Amino acid sequence: MRTIERLSAEEFEAGIKELADLLVDAVDDGASVGFVTPFGHEEAAAWWRAQYPAVAAGTLAVWACREDGAMTGTISLALAAKPNARHRAEIVKLMVHRTARGRGLSRALLATAERAAPAEGAGLLLLDTETGSTAEHVYLTGGWTRYGIVPDYASSPGGTLQDCSFFYKRLAG
Repeated sequence: MRTIERLSAEEFEAGIKELADLLVDAVDDGASVGFVTPFGHEEAAAWWRAQYPAVAAGTLAVWACREDGAMTGTISLALAAKPNARHRAEIVKLMVHRTARGRGLSRALLATAERAAPAEGAGLLLLDTETGSTAEHVYLTGGWTRYGIVPDYASSPGGTLQDCSFFYKRLAG
């Protein structure tokens, strides 16, 4: 049984170990999510703990997918802080554990964040991902518009510079 739920600040704090497990798995599998190898559980947990103030303040919404009790995926929606940008938000840290891939979980998580964004005042969503990645395919086929590619934007977990594609999506309503 699959559930996707937004984590309260307390649930987020209690789930940091599982969120760290997802982040370590993503980096170990080569996902360009902001970290390079070697990358361990303590470093991942510290990164998630640093996000707690934003979760508690409501400026970072984090959803977790659970299948049979295990956390298998997550997505976050970062609300813009600037007064002239409060109509937009950024999709960050969409991650699915490699053992749970190929079952539509990325699309389900993305749809969850897209449905929730308007209630947060965000009618325009932005994101970036490694050009040519599986994630890019999810966005290209999910109604997102690629507005540019920046060469050598970020390094892969192994340290090789990779191009990055930037996307936006206008939400109805």
